[in-house]
Amino acid sequence: MALPQQVRIVEVGPRDGLQNESGTITTPLKIELIERLGKSGISYIEAGSFVNPAWVPQMADSDEVFRGVKRAPGIVYAALTPNSRGFERAVAAGADEVAIFAAASESFSQKNINCSIDESMERFRPVMKAASEAGVPVRGYVSCVVGCPYEGSVDPGQVRWVTETLLAMGCYEVSLGDTIGVGTPGEFQRLLDEVLAHVPAAKLAVHCHDTFGMALPNILTALRSGITVIDSSVAGLGGCPYAEGATGNVATEDVVYLLNGLGIEHGIDLSELVATGVFISDALKRRNASRAGSALQSRYRRDG
Repeated sequence: MALPQQVRIVEVGPRDGLQNESGTITTPLKIELIERLGKSGISYIEAGSFVNPAWVPQMADSDEVFRGVKRAPGIVYAALTPNSRGFERAVAAGADEVAIFAAASESFSQKNINCSIDESMERFRPVMKAASEAGVPVRGYVSCVVGCPYEGSVDPGQVRWVTETLLAMGCYEVSLGDTIGVGTPGEFQRLLDEVLAHVPAAKLAVHCHDTFGMALPNILTALRSGITVIDSSVAGLGGCPYAEGATGNVATEDVVYLLNGLGIEHGIDLSELVATGVFISDALKRRNASRAGSALQSRYRRDG
């Protein structure tokens, strides 16, 4: 299949990227990160998570973050919501969209959200009903689509079933997540062949972690399979607290550099994006995990 002409980037750095940071991250810093990402041309930003603060303390101020961001036209500010209470908080704070998250692995589901896959689907039904009534779009996530830290390889048929279930419940799109970053292009292709035999590519996104350096090759495999939505995180921020040893999300800068090389439109200014990656890496006193960002940062570094 020919490569797509245009791709939409879903920036997950402010949520998935920051949620595992151990140090204190102030609300103003989160807000500035989100606003800088918007200025770089990113049109979809996952800005926070309305989960129980006891589970993810770093997201406890998501209400304040959503209310504090100076919103720019044409940008979707989305939130992760695990249940009805989280949905209510997200809507009250002004989230444009919400996301729910399931797993393709029973063990991961139990470790991550303390219930089985079937039970998680039942928990989502009130959220989907409320979202439908409020006219709020819902995006779905499926974790561990290639491998699980507890069970090993994951059956592509199970991924397809969870994906179809989320879509049938009303999700407009489902993001397939290689949560621990173990997938190779061959495994990713087998997964996509199974899912795409039942689900249109326009309903799918990919969410790749870069544990073994396979995120970009897997994304290229997805692009060649007709998928046009890619989740990524500025400066490669993030990981998974339930998957020991898993490194961060694929860096948005690296994805944009790849897309530029392929001549695929995305609407993002790489120089502004790199400067944003430098900004948040410096603020967190951590290494910039983006290869492109690290290579280009001396050229694009900005003060402040």
